[in-house]
Amino acid sequence: MNSSSYIIEHVRIVIVLFIVVQGLAMAEKPDDQKWATITEDDRAIKIETDLLEAVIPKKNPKQWMTGIEKGTFLDKTTGFREVGDGLMVIDWLMEAGSDAEWSEQVIAPDGNGVGRYSWFANETDPAQREYTRLSHGSSHRKRMVEGPQLCHRMKPVQPEIIRGKDFVAIKTTYKYEYAAPGRTPGSQWTQLIVFPKGVRYFVLMDKIDSANASPEMFLRNDTPGCIRHEKGDTFSEIYLSYLSGPDGLRIPSSEFFTPFPPDLKFGYRRDLNKTPDHFIRAYHLRNKETGAAGPWLAGLTLEPSLVYEAWCSQRPGGIIVMIEEINGRPVKAGESFSAAHIVGYFDNTADMHKLYDHYKGNTKLTADSSSWKLEK
Repeated sequence: MNSSSYIIEHVRIVIVLFIVVQGLAMAEKPDDQKWATITEDDRAIKIETDLLEAVIPKKNPKQWMTGIEKGTFLDKTTGFREVGDGLMVIDWLMEAGSDAEWSEQVIAPDGNGVGRYSWFANETDPAQREYTRLSHGSSHRKRMVEGPQLCHRMKPVQPEIIRGKDFVAIKTTYKYEYAAPGRTPGSQWTQLIVFPKGVRYFVLMDKIDSANASPEMFLRNDTPGCIRHEKGDTFSEIYLSYLSGPDGLRIPSSEFFTPFPPDLKFGYRRDLNKTPDHFIRAYHLRNKETGAAGPWLAGLTLEPSLVYEAWCSQRPGGIIVMIEEINGRPVKAGESFSAAHIVGYFDNTADMHKLYDHYKGNTKLTADSSSWKLEK
């Protein structure tokens, strides 16, 4: 082989090797991204990771406009889904007190419903009064600071999608549109949800940038979410880590066959209860058709002292309400408060506590294309 032929052959080999290496690199890149896919249309954003599926609505939700959409949170390991009306659903911006004197003045500017939050205002029908008592209790009055009730009266949103190497995140913001007399509308709610690779849970933050001052402002949510059932057909027990001592309280489903108000049993108030080491609320799923046990679906609020009030009560109509209120402390106009949570599937309560210890004390969550981070 002459020198010219040798050079040509050498160049050919180098080119072939370069093509092979590039091909391998291109093949690896899609594989590296296969652990998570995001599908977006005008109505919603669907996230599918290696272990979970979830949908976040933008408009026209199946049930509520905030949090994870009803029936979409799938545990690929077991095939179970949440059995309520969605997860981490957001409600009013509120404070302690009564709105009885001015509740009828609080009307949404677009006519989209009454903004009052009052237990018995203008309820002359005994049946309605009883339903309201069972839904809200009667021992701790509260009123709206700003509305609307975001869970079902929030207008369409355009969440931001953030994608990193080993996580995907969705960030949603919304400004409250109207306020109680003497208050200013415009507080901003931000919900950031991070789905890390290789785990059966997501990390979430709810944050309020307040346009108003209040001696006891709080944000209401459902942590992790409500439970729909008929005589316990979808779950076998509920676990509340913060009641009945260090081991928490395990409540059989039979306790929820008859409606009862939030202030009768299984309630927590920061002013009446000792702040616990962990604040975990979970329910043990079971197959509705076969009765076979499934995983636990749990919500972990990572800073226990942030919980102002929480209850686990049975409303009429086969729904267990898992409402939680965060902050409940003085807030000045222009100030912010937030809470961080972990929500997902667990094989047992010990795993919940182990994860809680790893992240305990965090109240903030940030994410950009480089990383996500929990902060205290």
